[in-house]
Amino acid sequence: MYRRTKLDLAKELSEIRDAGLYKEERTILSDQKASINVRYPDDSEPREVLNFCANNYLGLANHPELIKAAHETLDTYGFGLASVRFICGTQDIHKTLEKQIADFYHTEDTILYSSCFDANGGLFESILSAEDTIITDGLNHASIIDGIRLCKARRLIYNHSDMNSLEEKLKLAREGSDIWDRSGLEAPPHPARNIMIATDGVFSMDGDIGKLREITELGNKYDAMVMVDDSHATGFFGKTGRGAIEHCGVLGEVDVITSTLGKAMGGATGGFTTGKQEIIDMLRQRSRPYLFSNSVAPPVVGASIAAFDMLDKSDDLREKLRKNTEYFRSGMHKLGFDIIESVHPIVPVLFRKFEDDAVLAQKVSKDLYEEGIYAVGFFFPVVPKGMARIRIQISAAHSNEDIDKCLAAFEKVGKKHGVIK
Repeated sequence: MYRRTKLDLAKELSEIRDAGLYKEERTILSDQKASINVRYPDDSEPREVLNFCANNYLGLANHPELIKAAHETLDTYGFGLASVRFICGTQDIHKTLEKQIADFYHTEDTILYSSCFDANGGLFESILSAEDTIITDGLNHASIIDGIRLCKARRLIYNHSDMNSLEEKLKLAREGSDIWDRSGLEAPPHPARNIMIATDGVFSMDGDIGKLREITELGNKYDAMVMVDDSHATGFFGKTGRGAIEHCGVLGEVDVITSTLGKAMGGATGGFTTGKQEIIDMLRQRSRPYLFSNSVAPPVVGASIAAFDMLDKSDDLREKLRKNTEYFRSGMHKLGFDIIESVHPIVPVLFRKFEDDAVLAQKVSKDLYEEGIYAVGFFFPVVPKGMARIRIQISAAHSNEDIDKCLAAFEKVGKKHGVIK
């Protein structure tokens, strides 16, 4: 029965709380935007705080054009489909959005999922087998890691963004396993049939950009496919918003792209895989999260179509986000905080120089909240031990005054805890 399990889980939860690592949820009472109404703790009075931890990069989560599109689609196509795609869950708007995404990323076709987590979870096992090899960056997102675990292909991990390490793994995969990887001296080489390199376009905890140009060149050299998860770049990164792939100059050269509709593109739900025709066709036949999950809801599809249309017409929001990012990063540098260099609106504020970095991240986050800044601390196992941080995410919805308030709060709280002088 449950009694023994209950005791074990209660003990483990108590240890997590005692270590100051228990993750608490804060209740938002408003729509998602730069300034939100939050009740935290649950028995406290609600208060207005500035949100600096949402994936709402372009501020579209409550944009009137997307809300209007969602309403119109709801009225025309209904609330949901109560079916998976291959039975009776494909509407013309699903096909419209899939073509729109393929055109956006210069690919051959697209398949929609309930989330990008599902897209990654259903990718690898559908197209690769035990005769193949996946080579994955050591800091890839959990969804890529879990997707690879579901696949029978051999897995090799290269050091984060280390192209020498990647090439070593490519040589090993292409030439075959050495004696240490198999059963001994008598084992013959076992070259991979197909190889796929998997990487994030932008790494969500550090905000650094994958070396997609170099990765693509190595893929061509060793006849390996390249897969990029562009979730933290779609719609706002690159000259025209076509993500890290455009930023790195490899638009049209990547074999498989996965991404989300749940961040910059309105922040609701939904994800997709876009790429080579045969890959997409096989995913429709074999990808379990696609075959056994309901279709993306019509209002989400309608609003997503509107989001892509909007971003094709103007780059005003992208430009505002770029300027906001530069402004905040410059301010944090001047204050003396330890941040990871990048041009991305993910700005990790690190506490790696302090012994109790995880506890410190929680304390700083709590004190920032008291100053009216909503920013969450991240620590092991979300990030490696000793690398706790507060991850700030800048939005086009933020004003300069919002960013000034955030900088002032960081200065006050940082000095209080000895993070800066």
